[in-house]
Amino acid sequence: MAHRSRLAGFIIDCQGTDAGTAARFWSAALGLVPRAAETDTDGAQYAGLSGAPGGLHVEVQRVSHAPRVHLDIEADDIDAEADRLEALGARRIGFVKRWWVMEAPTGHRFCVVRMKHPDNGQPATTWA
Repeated sequence: MAHRSRLAGFIIDCQGTDAGTAARFWSAALGLVPRAAETDTDGAQYAGLSGAPGGLHVEVQRVSHAPRVHLDIEADDIDAEADRLEALGARRIGFVKRWWVMEAPTGHRFCVVRMKHPDNGQPATTWA
């Protein structure tokens, strides 16, 4: 069954740092506008940065692992997209909340997330 996917944006993982504090630095560094930090019911903390080029989603998140930047790929069918990426050599690390954490053959981690606004932003690629 066909599905669509595209680059959604970049997540800046900040080890042990408050997301609001991290957002203030990264917003100034990137020339973006920080949004208020939000905390999930499980304690995860995120703060978005508005105004990224091409409508990309950029946010910081407080994490317990080493700091890194990872990208998100959004898809209208995350399982089909994870299957497609596995066929290219990626591997599934685990399902977290509502997305797949994956690892590219190069060792880079990335996430496959549900497409939030399929009709906004750059056109998605349709995969057969």
